[in-house]
This record gives sequence, structure tokens and C-alpha cells, in this order.
Amino acid sequence: MKLIELFSCDATALDVKAKDKDAVINKLVDLQFTHGNITDKESYKKAIYAREAEFSTYVGEGIAVPHAKTDVVTAPSLAVVRLAEPIQYNEDDDDKSSLFFMIAAPMNGNLHVDMLARMMSLLANEEFVAKLNAAKTPQEFLDLIAKEEEQNFGNESFTEEEVPQAGYRILCVTACPTGIAHTYMAAENLQKAGAAMGIPTKVETNGSGGVKNALTAEEIAKCDGIIIAADKNVEMARFDGKPVVITRVADGIHKPEELINKIVNGEAPIYHATGGAPAAAPNESAGSAIYKHLMNGVSHMLPFVVGGGIMIALAFLLDDYSIDPSNFGMNTPLAAFFKTVGNAAFGFMLPILAGFIAMSIADRPGLAVGFAGGVLAMNGTSFTGLMNGDITGVSGGFLAALLAGFAAGYLVRFLEKITEKMPKAMDGIRPMLIYPLGGILLIGILMCAINPLMGAINTGISWVLNSMGGSSK
Repeated sequence: MKLIELFSCDATALDVKAKDKDAVINKLVDLQFTHGNITDKESYKKAIYAREAEFSTYVGEGIAVPHAKTDVVTAPSLAVVRLAEPIQYNEDDDDKSSLFFMIAAPMNGNLHVDMLARMMSLLANEEFVAKLNAAKTPQEFLDLIAKEEEQNFGNESFTEEEVPQAGYRILCVTACPTGIAHTYMAAENLQKAGAAMGIPTKVETNGSGGVKNALTAEEIAKCDGIIIAADKNVEMARFDGKPVVITRVADGIHKPEELINKIVNGEAPIYHATGGAPAAAPNESAGSAIYKHLMNGVSHMLPFVVGGGIMIALAFLLDDYSIDPSNFGMNTPLAAFFKTVGNAAFGFMLPILAGFIAMSIADRPGLAVGFAGGVLAMNGTSFTGLMNGDITGVSGGFLAALLAGFAAGYLVRFLEKITEKMPKAMDGIRPMLIYPLGGILLIGILMCAINPLMGAINTGISWVLNSMGGSSK
């Protein structure tokens, strides 16, 4: 939990006119109440005054940080008032104050101490305070705090305690085909928008490094709704029965407030998981769906291509061509090691591509069928070859694996459709027996039938490339 997540634009008031300490506290308490985490405003105000009676919360340099720890606060939050004209906050203060941060903290634990420590660390920077005093809007004010906290603490939480949640709770999942830039841009913008709106928000990222900040079953059960901002399929069955907004990752970057408001305003439809078919965004075109399935396969394939390809390149770099030109890459033990390992990784490229395209279309039931289709595409297995006792033929390469992935996915979807009226008692057998057995049988028949054609196309492309002249090549 970062400090900026406890602020909101609604609880930030700039250039306020207040004649004395009471007026400032009344304004700050009203702002705190907008967070929705205070069950009794008057009791909270009494707790603030009780703390003020113990010792002044003036910290110097025109800043005061009134705070209270009380059981009428369900979750921590912060409110800000910047005065148009400074006032004498307490009689004994050595200067007037114009900048006030009010802390609200629950009774259990010492969150208020951790919040205060982080706040004091930031406010020790006079240049930063000067920028806060010059900010024109609440959003600009909060952006300055977010930037300063990021520079000083990165993603480090201000506390080791478990921070309770309050008000609306929004869960998000972001994912883009490559899992690099857009995944994290959308996550950051949704997180910031939630913090600015005073709505605790958690974002799970499905990036190239795997799932980070994963949503738990308890969080899903208690949240108000989920936003799926993704251009590739994500695990959806866990959201069954919850309000879910499904959209593109670009909307998570450019329209985070609009997406959050759909959950807040009750505009999100209830999601119901159906079979193995992943959810699609409303009005998603066929081309967009195909692109999403394709990129799910490509993004999973790339690590095998990159890792295996570099290993093979190192083998050529370290080998001695003069020993045996026909065996280049395997002439020395070191080169042979790199090339063998690289080939092992590279060999998974086509099955991985086909398997994850199929999984994107038909969820987990499609994975095994896609893998099987990818291996058959890679080996070029055909009925003609099998009759002659040869299980390998001319590989159809990338194009055949691509076809195998889409065919496998839609074959499993077809099996799901024709078996959906089977007795409920058979539900456990369908994904464990019918889908893999029927799917692998059908993809085997299809690939053995079309592999000669795909192999011919692949061979033709290779021939054209090899026959090019010097400059064209």
C-alpha cells in the first residue's frame, strides 16, 4: 500500500478560506467523510480534538498534520486543505500554517504511525513543499505527491501491516499480447484512477513475466466488480456471478475513470462462465478475436524462439567451421552443447504456438489438442507416410502449426457444443475424456490429411527464398 492510494481529489481542497483552527478541522473532517470509511463523523471529530489536546500536530514550515486513531474508522485515509491565507493554528506555534494533512486510521495496529512517518519523510523536502503550495488543481497536487513518493520509495509499502479495505473495491486484470508495455500502462492508470477517486483498487497483470499481484478468491468474493482490460484471453471462470466489465487494454490506459464508474454505478453485467469458452469484449469483431487468439500463441512461443535461437547462434560462434563444414555447429563439445540445448528449445516452438492458440479459443480443454496438432504439423505426418511406415514427412512449418492451433480450438468448441446436453453426471468426464480423446482424434485426422499440402506450401516458400539473386536475397 502506497500513501498516494489513500488520497482522493474529492478529499483535497485548495485555496480554502478559514479564519481559525476549528474551521480548518471542520473542513478536513468533511473531506475525510467523502472516503466512505468513517461510520460516525462526530465521533471522529472528537477523536481529532482529543489528539490535539494531548500535543500540537503542527510540524513546522507552515504544515500541520492532525490525526486520529479510532474505531469509527474502517480503513486508513488522508485529506488535504491548503489555505488561501495562513492562520495561527495553535497559540504556541512558531509560525502560521497554510497546509494541512489529516490522517484517519483504524483502532487496530499502528497504521497512523507508519502513515505519519512516510508523510514526514516526504514533507522534509522544502522544494517538494513549495511545489505543493504552487499546485493549481487537486489532481496536480496529488500527482506531485505520487511522483515524490515514487522517486523516494518506489513500490515499497509504507507499512508491513495488513491494510483493511473500505468503500468500493474494484479488481482489475490487464493483459496485452506481448505482455510488456500496455499491460503495465493500463495497470498503473487504473490504480491511479482508483486512488484519485477514493476507491481502493487492485490490479492483476498478466505480463510476459507471468501473473503478478494475483487476485485471491477472497478478494473476488468481496469486491464490487471486476474490470478486464485485455487484448488476450485471461482466466475468467473465477469471476462467475460477479459484475464484470470486459474491454480492450487501450481503454484501461485511456478511460480508467469511465471503467471504474461502470462498476460503481452498477452498469456492469453479471458474468456467467460457460464451458471452456473465454469471455469476449462486447461487439468484438471476428478479426479482433482471431488476432487475440493468434497473439496468445505467439507471445507464449517467443521465449522458446529467443532462448533457443540465441543458443544456436552461440554454437555457430564457438564452433570451428574448418573441422567439418557439413557438421558446423556440432564440431566441438562446447558448440555441440549449445546447439543441442538450443535445438531442444526451438523444437517446442510449433507445438507451443498451436497449443496456446487452441487454449485461447477453448480454454484449458483446447491445450492438449493444440499441442498434438502442433507436433503433427512440425513432423509433417501424413496418411501416405504412415502407409509406408514413415511417421515423419515434409514439415508444414509455422503455417501448418497456425492452422493446427485454430482447428484444434474450434474442434474442442464443437465438442463442447454437441455434448452440452449430456446428463449432469457426465460433466466431470467431458473435459477429462471426451474433449481430449475426441479432439486429438479429429485433429490427427485433419492434420494427416492436409500436411502434404502444407508441406508443399512450406517447401515452395523456401524454394522461392533460396532461388533469389544476391541483392534480393
